Amino acid sequence: MRRWISLAAVFVSAWAFPVAAHGVGVADVAALQVTLKARGLYVGPVDGALGPGTVTAVRRFQARRGLAADGLLGRRTREALGRAPLGRRILRTGTSGWDVASLQFLLAWHGFPSGRLDGSFGAGTDAALRRFQRRAGLGADGQAGPATFTALRAPLPRSPIRVAAPCALAPTDGFGPRGNRFHSGLDYPLAKGASVFAAAAGRVTHAGPLRGGWGTVVVIDHGRGVRTWYAHLSAARVRVGRRVPSGALIGLAGASGRVTGPHLHFEVRVRGAAVDPLSALA
Repeated sequence: MRRWISLAAVFVSAWAFPVAAHGVGVADVAALQVTLKARGLYVGPVDGALGPGTVTAVRRFQARRGLAADGLLGRRTREALGRAPLGRRILRTGTSGWDVASLQFLLAWHGFPSGRLDGSFGAGTDAALRRFQRRAGLGADGQAGPATFTALRAPLPRSPIRVAAPCALAPTDGFGPRGNRFHSGLDYPLAKGASVFAAAAGRVTHAGPLRGGWGTVVVIDHGRGVRTWYAHLSAARVRVGRRVPSGALIGLAGASGRVTGPHLHFEVRVRGAAVDPLSALA
């Protein structure tokens, strides 16, 4: 155990990242995982967490390159991996690499997932970056430079209000990394036709189909920049413009949109940024 702790300390020290990790994983480690995954050496989630799987993958990479397979990130290993820390260049559509993967990871935790965490700056990353820039009060030009990197050091957004759970069951899938993507809400294992309830009082702003794999969705505005989303419903039971109290029936669970089975996908968004619903649940 002491040897593993020592190894972890050396690893993190060697790969310190200039953007705060916020206790939810280190962006530089996430970029390492993306790089190793692209080489077929890492099969775990892109979660930015240092663990045995990541270090084992580093050792495999080192052995493949004829380096000392110690799992540590010395100069030769860093050069062989092509590490380019975030902040050394302007990132925009068409760029790719280590720093792009770091950017994607940080955008996701700030509430703006870009799709696959793959280190490739495509349309999804461009859209996520522009949404983040608008929320941060920056020029939404789709180019990540010093101002964007500074904004990404800010604390993660949180809900200014408390909300109730939208059903009686416990969630089975949480907010955060999922494979090489990012899950922006909670999934509840509801059967088709099960009741879904408003998490707080507010006004319905959307009730019906929504593009992008969401299926039938209800969105409720609770004020103070907070909205809750209820996706993959089989039916909405409210209309746009209606004011609903907390706990009101707003829809029925289903499997509409891009899903593998019936469930409720629940999100809490604050000024457009997805936040961990568990941090807002009363």
